[in-house]
Amino acid sequence: MKLYSVYENGVLKKINRVDFNDKKVYLIDDFKIYYLWFGSNSSEKKKEFGKKRAKDLNNKRKSPAKIQIINQNQEFGTFMVIMDILKGSLKNEDSNAKRDELVFELEDTLELIDAGLELDLEAEITLKAHKITQEGISYEDLSKRLAESQLILLKGKGKPLASEIKKKTEEILKSTSTFEELAWLVSELEILIKKKQLK
Repeated sequence: MKLYSVYENGVLKKINRVDFNDKKVYLIDDFKIYYLWFGSNSSEKKKEFGKKRAKDLNNKRKSPAKIQIINQNQEFGTFMVIMDILKGSLKNEDSNAKRDELVFELEDTLELIDAGLELDLEAEITLKAHKITQEGISYEDLSKRLAESQLILLKGKGKPLASEIKKKTEEILKSTSTFEELAWLVSELEILIKKKQLK
């Protein structure tokens, strides 16, 4: 996941954390989706630059991603699930807005393997997410797995408490994310945690 803040002059600045300031515009690259988050008091100029930068980045990709605009206080679906990781705090949100389903590009990933090419992070996530969807794990268990991964990343050190995992799982269950979206997020976080531990 790559995070950017969009400046008034159109410059994209890489950032490590999102503070969801109402005057800001953020571009979040989550491989399959570019999220454009618009603060409620952000300027039209920043919003237009954000849209342009998202399109520019998308045009450079082999497999274009979906661009999804998220307005402050109208966050929904999977974005609500990743908000905790983006800002590093625990907050309970709920929404039933609909969005397009996530589709794994498994065939493209298998072609990379067949060609003997090294897998990038997106391809690793795709393979792991596909495997998860084939395991027969329940939606609730997958939500719990995601909750634990999020808390491990947020806490940095120390194992999350059972009560924290339970609370976080309940928040995820209310997020209206699809099974595939949860599988993608679980895969992404588990791979990132593993890479972090190997450093």
